[in-house]
Amino acid sequence: MINNSYYSQDVHGPYELHDIGNLELEEGGTIRNCQLAYATFGTLNAAKDNAILIPTWYSGTNKIIEQVYIGNGRALDPAKYFIVIVNQIGGGLSTSPHNTPPPAGMGNFPHVRIGDDVRAQHKLVTEKFGLKSFALVVGGSMGAQQTYEWAVRYPDMVKRAAPIAGTARNTIHDFLFTETLVEAITSDPGFSKGFYTSSAEVREGLLRHAKMFSAMDPNDLLCMAWKWQRGDVSRLTGGDLRAALGRIKAKIFVMPMSSDMFFPPADCQAEWRLIPDAEFRPIQTIDGHLALFGADPDALSQLDKHLGELLSTKI
Repeated sequence: MINNSYYSQDVHGPYELHDIGNLELEEGGTIRNCQLAYATFGTLNAAKDNAILIPTWYSGTNKIIEQVYIGNGRALDPAKYFIVIVNQIGGGLSTSPHNTPPPAGMGNFPHVRIGDDVRAQHKLVTEKFGLKSFALVVGGSMGAQQTYEWAVRYPDMVKRAAPIAGTARNTIHDFLFTETLVEAITSDPGFSKGFYTSSAEVREGLLRHAKMFSAMDPNDLLCMAWKWQRGDVSRLTGGDLRAALGRIKAKIFVMPMSSDMFFPPADCQAEWRLIPDAEFRPIQTIDGHLALFGADPDALSQLDKHLGELLSTKI
């Protein structure tokens, strides 16, 4: 285990931890006493029908989502909704390679799938909050992958869904692009096959990966990248993407970023055509995938408008 002050309440809090018990993984193996870090905003009503779930994206935590997307008078308004942000496994706050005791942590941490995250989140929200439905599941990038997984895996539970800048099945070109991020880390001699003693030993690899990630744990980033590359809801239908997306009962707005090179609008549009009663709502921005981080105020206003319309749709 490594103590990394970046993954702390001071930086990303306040958040709470919930132990969902042992999580058996799709790729084999088990995460024992799997801890999910989550943050909530607003109040769950008596009918328990005002809940919104937001899964996190690659390297992102509940804090940036709170800062960029949640606020009074906005579409994701805590005065109206009970909003739950769940940090994905491997993201550094929930159970991750760097905070798992030996011998299961660090380079020995097992492969995790998007489906594992969603099953773990389902256990959290049903056991902790007694939820039987979501008014909305919304997420960007890897959060969009989880949003699709939720809508396909639990179609009766998801009333509305908004995958932003992400796909239901990852493409070959995105897999290869992500591989360059992986190799930037693993090619650093200090990586030591995942058994370094400090993230600083992998500093050069982290800087090649992306300068903004230099404070983060290399194994955590690799855990997320592995499942990002393999996100695929058609695993639930024997590889048939049309059949998988045909399971969706939610009213869904598909919202790519117009200039996104990770998840180009054409990739998202091809999937949108396979979803019953879906709407295609691209976000116009020159900031590409980074518009998710709040760099473009106009993109955020477009997102708020679309999410507001989606939430007002009668189900």
